[in-house]
Amino acid sequence: MFEKSTWIRLPRNVVVGHGVRNEVRDVVDDLHLQGRPLFVTSPTPRAVAADPIAADFEAAGIEPAMVTIEEATFDAVERVIDVAEAEDVAYLVGIGGGKAIDIAKLASHHLNMGFLSVPTAASHDGIVSNRGSVPNGDSRHSVAAEPPLAVVADTGILADAPWELTTAGCADIISNYTAVMDWRLAKRLQDVEFSEYAAALSEMTAEILVGNADLIRPGLEESAWVVTKALMSSGVAMSIAGSSRPASGAEHLFSHQLDRLAPGAALHGHQVGVGSIMTAYLHQGEDGLWRDIRNALASIDAPTTAAELGIDDEVIVEALTTCHEIRDRYTILGNGMNERAARDVAHKTGVID
Repeated sequence: MFEKSTWIRLPRNVVVGHGVRNEVRDVVDDLHLQGRPLFVTSPTPRAVAADPIAADFEAAGIEPAMVTIEEATFDAVERVIDVAEAEDVAYLVGIGGGKAIDIAKLASHHLNMGFLSVPTAASHDGIVSNRGSVPNGDSRHSVAAEPPLAVVADTGILADAPWELTTAGCADIISNYTAVMDWRLAKRLQDVEFSEYAAALSEMTAEILVGNADLIRPGLEESAWVVTKALMSSGVAMSIAGSSRPASGAEHLFSHQLDRLAPGAALHGHQVGVGSIMTAYLHQGEDGLWRDIRNALASIDAPTTAAELGIDDEVIVEALTTCHEIRDRYTILGNGMNERAARDVAHKTGVID
């Protein structure tokens, strides 16, 4: 008998485009959300988006509660939960970059309460995914959570965000190539659960970025549109798969280890982009996809070397040789690389001198 089943949670509404910040109230009405919202934001996004959106709610006779966070920590999640319970709110709205949205996502999951995602930077696929990522000491934890009820992404705001945040988002998406390679390898060698649909969507998302890399330029709303659509697709792929596998493989393990060895040195997306260059080489060798990945990253001004990341060559080598220990997820790294092999791949791909 055929007994396979799945339960996929996806955002009900996705609104992307110029000036859509003004449509958050309409999205809330369309979702039939009642009661008082809690806005979770950070200082710059508060001025750019949260306060104007709050004014729209106040004009309709609703005064949102507001929490402004400085850092993404589990303490911040607890603070949001405490405010939500004290203020008797009905749903949350994450307004900002990765930290505000992840904090809102994790708090809403704990509260069993829906949330909306209003990104102000196209920096990562967490704006729509069912995963939340929060630093904890010298490491970063990725936690399962519910995806947003809706996403409202104003390309005018996104285009004005710091360019390095957008290039980090692009690099994060491009790394889907190697994440899916690892996933297929794990299916063949370890019989892990695999979704052709999620894998195809994730690969297509990476291809969108690589194929349009020459069109991704600072300050252009069209660029923000392309990048945001790709981030949406990547997040949806994770929701379909029920895991982060479509967008997280050895290149993410490498980035997480860099966070431990050189905390704060570079953005997550930039680190996984460099990791993807090397892991693509490990999968396919000299004539594989790694050059296309490197060229696409270079085209959008994303780092492709240790020096551009601001990280010492020896730290890159150490991360490659130890990152397989971070979690029980089978990748091309298997049981680990020795120092000579790690140095060789980093050198051949130009990541280190």
